[in-house]
Amino acid sequence: MAPGNSSEASRSIGQSAIDDPLSPYFLHHSDNPGLTLVSQSLTGDNYSSWSRAMKIALSVKNKFGFVDGTIIKPSEADSNLLNFWTRNNNIVISWILNSVSKDISASVLFSESAANIWEDLKERFQQSNGPEYSNCDVI
Repeated sequence: MAPGNSSEASRSIGQSAIDDPLSPYFLHHSDNPGLTLVSQSLTGDNYSSWSRAMKIALSVKNKFGFVDGTIIKPSEADSNLLNFWTRNNNIVISWILNSVSKDISASVLFSESAANIWEDLKERFQQSNGPEYSNCDVI
């Protein structure tokens, strides 16, 4: 393979990732940082219902993999895909920040990934005696 072809192939794969509506990297024109996905903000004592609503909303947007860690950050070597990942990760972070109280938002604002924020919120607010939805077959 000639030099430059691998870069072209990477760009092609990356471009198809953002153009395909089935790709988690696809952003619909309505997907913007100001979007609020759930009607009730996380205040701490409503984690279970908030988490379930966010899982559903993120699943519909095909972005749940950014919070459960299944869509991992690409290496620096794949700069196009890394840029797409970063853009989508930041969109998901903004959606999470829009769906939590101001106090909670301030405590997770500087986390670098949506998955880190999701795990932090789960550890802080999930009650051990409450219903557990994370093992459900249905997101």
